[in-house]
Amino acid sequence: MFTIEHDFDATVVTLVDEGAAPLTEDITINAFEDCVTLEQYDARTDQVMKITLSLIQLRDLEAALDLPEGVYRLRPAVDGDEDMIG
Repeated sequence: MFTIEHDFDATVVTLVDEGAAPLTEDITINAFEDCVTLEQYDARTDQVMKITLSLIQLRDLEAALDLPEGVYRLRPAVDGDEDMIG
């Protein structure tokens, strides 16, 4: 299950674990104009852990989800579409 909220400066998506026990804590994704953050509560440290991805890192993650193992670099192509060198 997930929720989506549109705030003034970000879109906030919360992912709720509905799998088998033990369940993990909710993950909150904040999409800002210049970055995306992922936050999850860590019960071991009693703190919210935060990861920040630049838009370039997010683009690379999106591409990586559909590729086999290897080392890749996305680069702009002449026609404006991205090209991949691997």
